[in-house]
Amino acid sequence: MAENNSSSTAGDAPRNETRFERADRNFAEILQELRVTQAGVQILFAFLLTLAFTERFASLDTVQRATYVTTLLLAVLAAALFTAPAAVHRSLFGQHSKPRIVRVSSRLAVIGMGVLVFALAGSVLLVVDVAVGRTGGIIASAGTLLVCAGLWGVLPLLLRRAGKDEGTGGTEGTGPDTSDAVRPAGPR
Repeated sequence: MAENNSSSTAGDAPRNETRFERADRNFAEILQELRVTQAGVQILFAFLLTLAFTERFASLDTVQRATYVTTLLLAVLAAALFTAPAAVHRSLFGQHSKPRIVRVSSRLAVIGMGVLVFALAGSVLLVVDVAVGRTGGIIASAGTLLVCAGLWGVLPLLLRRAGKDEGTGGTEGTGPDTSDAVRPAGPR
């Protein structure tokens, strides 16, 4: 007999779903999120790949070349982290491992976002350094880090706290018989 779990999100009616139904839903949500981030990473990666074949690339100094290579490798790592959930799902398909897949996929996505922050900051550093100078590049890169940290880290924490204060947040996946094992880690 399937176990039923009732969970709700802020403003939503309670859901009556088994842990595997919840895992299926959570995995679909993670995949939707990854579609957004993957497109950005692919565009960034393509941009970085083309830079090495431009005429101006030969004029980059040592710091700019190191920034370029580091940023390129960070973009590759982010792309790998964002595509890994599909590979994990494919390798465990049909083994009733969806809750584990969701856990691992969520962690991969969170790590991927962290790597992406540095890839974006590195790209901004390189472009602004070449366009206006090193000081401007460092300032713009630091600004990029702050904006991403604020929007991707601080804002979700503030929203979670506000939801808890209102008594409506943080309730998804916390009903009776609910396992945190199928709830993605990190900000929701």
